[in-house]
Amino acid sequence: MSLYPRIDSEPHKSAILAIILASYVMIVLDISVVLTGLPRIRDQLGFSEVNLAWVQSAYTLTFGGFMLLGARAGDIFGRRRMFVLGLALFTLASLAIGTSLSASWMLAWRAIQGLGAAVLAPSTLALLQTNFAEEEERTRAISYYAAAAGASATVGLVLGGILAEWVSWRAGFYLNLPIGVGLILAAYRYIDETPRHRGRFDISGALTSTLGIGGLVFGFIRSAQVGWHDPLTILSIIGAIGLITLFVMIEQRAAQPILPLALFASRARSGAYAARILYLGAMVGFFFFSTLYLQEVKGYGPAQSGLAFIPATILHVPFAIAVPRLVKSFTANRLMIAGIMIGIVGMAWLSRADAGSPYVTAVALPMLLIGVSQGLTLSPLTSAGVAGVAHAHAGAASGAVNVAHQIGNSVGLSVLVAVAGAASAGFQGDSIVVRRISAAFDAGTLMLALALIIVLTTIVAAGKAAHPRNIGATGAV
Repeated sequence: MSLYPRIDSEPHKSAILAIILASYVMIVLDISVVLTGLPRIRDQLGFSEVNLAWVQSAYTLTFGGFMLLGARAGDIFGRRRMFVLGLALFTLASLAIGTSLSASWMLAWRAIQGLGAAVLAPSTLALLQTNFAEEEERTRAISYYAAAAGASATVGLVLGGILAEWVSWRAGFYLNLPIGVGLILAAYRYIDETPRHRGRFDISGALTSTLGIGGLVFGFIRSAQVGWHDPLTILSIIGAIGLITLFVMIEQRAAQPILPLALFASRARSGAYAARILYLGAMVGFFFFSTLYLQEVKGYGPAQSGLAFIPATILHVPFAIAVPRLVKSFTANRLMIAGIMIGIVGMAWLSRADAGSPYVTAVALPMLLIGVSQGLTLSPLTSAGVAGVAHAHAGAASGAVNVAHQIGNSVGLSVLVAVAGAASAGFQGDSIVVRRISAAFDAGTLMLALALIIVLTTIVAAGKAAHPRNIGATGAV
């Protein structure tokens, strides 16, 4: 029984879309809102330079690791119910993060916040799929979904910097309390519960996948501290590979796996997941290391650093919103290819910045290119990741998209931290920071190039094979 009466029997699609977008904004906002406040968090809570990456990874690790279990829970218990539960847990953890007095407590609650996001995020995309029809209506909704991610990233960076400098980095987390409560009430009013499906939870699959991904993140970040000769570093990477292999074996035998391997039967979907991991790995590295460059190398304050990120997202939102119209003229795959290529140019350009580089030509202009890249790329990648999936598996497919997203964020950042640490070995003084940042951007450029190769050989190639005579009308190049 609903807590509030429905105004009429027709679905309120505008309200539903607004609720979905606002909740997704919260999830993405809490990835970006800490970035411009990282130096203040490090100083107040006692993080080391390398371990600072855990502020991001603790969140994205549990987010990605339990995403598939959260998606399954939505299928079994109903997506509105899990949407509300995820919101409640996310909001409570946000409040606790804001009151944390030590690095360990912050990371613990940051991980719990990621768990709340893991329950919430699959329900957002699944509710979008079940409430909006295929083709144009859903394409438009997904483009808004992608645009919301870009807008919230901008708001998080600017707001996080302003709050860190003029109030406190904690204030960004306190803002989630009224927003979370409001969204819970709105969800009960406007969103219908989805049908529940009989099923069981694949706990062993969730644990092995989470521990496996966590082992990779730990190993790469530790390598930046002590090097690759360290036995614990090597053991953690080997153990992680073993756990991920065990996860695949479990999913092959599970009666109701959290990640149905049938999702990977589609060459295009598999390519979309792999390309998303690489693309997001490069992009989270861009935000993380650009923050360090602006504050540690250029000497900007948190608020000025937040404002300095505006070029990175000022074109993201309009390009993302324009994707449905652009698809009709250029096809989704062409937009994706163009977007990734523009990102490669922007990232390679940023890698040339040093202490004496002017902001406009060395930072702002390449940031504009990266914003355009995100606007053109993310929506087509999202659509490719859920294309052709039945409603019964909508939660699993949306979970897989979000898992790829968070694996890119957590593992991708840890890889770039490891590359940065290795590249700075033997350097002294201020040149260490510049060397680390430049190496991270070089590695990010390589990630984008690999993503482009995967898109061309999977998504594009599959489209050509399926429609060899009508390529332009199918979204293939």
